[in-house]
Amino acid sequence: MPTILGQNQYGKAENRVVKITRDGDTHHIKDLNVSVALSGDLEEVHYSGSNAHVLPTDTTKNTVFAFAKKHGIESAEAFGILLARHFVDSCDPITTARIRVEEYSWERIESSDANSRFIGADEVKHSFVRQGQETRTAQITYDGEGVEVLSGLKGLTVLNSTHSEFWGYIKDQYTTLQEDYDRILATDVTSVWRHNWTGAAGERTPNWEKSYAQTKKHMLHAFAETYSLSLQQTLYQMGSRVINSRPEIDEIRFSMPNKHHFKVDLSPFGMKNEAADGAVYYAADRPYGLIEATVLRDGVAPRIPLDMTNL
Repeated sequence: MPTILGQNQYGKAENRVVKITRDGDTHHIKDLNVSVALSGDLEEVHYSGSNAHVLPTDTTKNTVFAFAKKHGIESAEAFGILLARHFVDSCDPITTARIRVEEYSWERIESSDANSRFIGADEVKHSFVRQGQETRTAQITYDGEGVEVLSGLKGLTVLNSTHSEFWGYIKDQYTTLQEDYDRILATDVTSVWRHNWTGAAGERTPNWEKSYAQTKKHMLHAFAETYSLSLQQTLYQMGSRVINSRPEIDEIRFSMPNKHHFKVDLSPFGMKNEAADGAVYYAADRPYGLIEATVLRDGVAPRIPLDMTNL
């Protein structure tokens, strides 16, 4: 039976790039993991093995590092846009480039008051400690005409120790979960949001760094300020807060596992363990409930792939 070639792409994945920018004695660090995927007129390399239309993956790797030096790294999004446009505009067989970026955050280590006694300087501005809150993500796709920018984060762990309930759900012969009117709500947030910027001539480019910081801030504020009757409700409030507060964002998708905390049964020891008295909990690892949804600006069609966030 004859076969035909379906969707295909190729590139160099997980290029680890660390760029140090020196501003006198003050240093700045950008730490990225960059993956390049190219697609276009690539049928012959699959059918006959001809590499005439293939830009080597080693070349894409070299380009990532050369661009980091030549252009610097203003933000994950800006760097990805530069790369995507370069690969499509400079190589005729390539019609679409998708750049995925993970950014790892570092925080400057503040020097001690006694610093100068040990190293002869008043202030250290070149030492950093890796931040452990979350990993920033970005995906940039360019097809020679328009740019699509998907920003995001993963591994943002949050917890409310109260103001969360769960009751009134369906109960059948297999239901053992007890209703809870004062529970811990905890999750590891994975989120992707789509900017309405397309890179068209004359279109104002978003401030990517500010947009990311503000989006994360609105997520956290909504998580903290929502009296939650379900994790789904909290997710929707987080997405709505972002859409209503950030005009450059039209769509946001979340994947939020319910990191269950169960009150330990201390009755065998003659002890009560109630939330109102300051309970002791067992933090379950797995299995866990997994809540996923997309929140959209009214009138906007969804475009974020569902499998970008889910298991």
